[in-house]
Amino acid sequence: MCGRYALHASPEVIALQFGLAEPPALQPSYNICPGTELLVVRAERDGRRSAEPRRWGLVPAWAKDPAIGHKLANARGETVAEKPAFRSAFRFSRCLVPASGFYEWKTVAGRKLPYYIRPADEQLFALAGLCERWQGPQGELRTVSLITTEPNALMADIHDRMPVLVPPERYAEWLDPHNRDGARLQAFLAPYPPERMRAHPVSTRVNRPQHDDAALIEPV
Repeated sequence: MCGRYALHASPEVIALQFGLAEPPALQPSYNICPGTELLVVRAERDGRRSAEPRRWGLVPAWAKDPAIGHKLANARGETVAEKPAFRSAFRFSRCLVPASGFYEWKTVAGRKLPYYIRPADEQLFALAGLCERWQGPQGELRTVSLITTEPNALMADIHDRMPVLVPPERYAEWLDPHNRDGARLQAFLAPYPPERMRAHPVSTRVNRPQHDDAALIEPV
């Protein structure tokens, strides 16, 4: 799964790497959790890219209760094309979620120890996401889910899942709203090359959502 991540790069760096016309408005965060707002990058039909906030936890358009989003923070890559909650978004409404790094927990002697995983060379990861819009009595709710896949050689020692990461050279293909080729899309759902990642253990302070500071990503 992917349950926490960090985004602390400058808005200018985000705009440059993701091809945005202007820097997004956001504050750095070192402990972004499901149920909160996160930044997503989408492509409009004219090819222009836009950034907007979305709540983490997908609520399908057909849902009767938005509380379902608490269970849909992640979508498994192996079944995302068939699951009713995700298949429409997978085909029609994909996005990228900028991340400076993400956290995962390794079980050691019955204890779960957090690790921070960051890019080896780039300043940011691009987490593969799915977007949805839900219309309720109080208006429209915009949500997102992150896709996960099996681990690569680096992640296998830490956890049995990892987020799907899209390399910069393939952003356009993933975001293309006209790309509905199932085989092409499935090809994105493979583990990221381990040589493009680095990992180190961090403090268990990250376990508490109220902790949000730069010390969370420091090695311990």
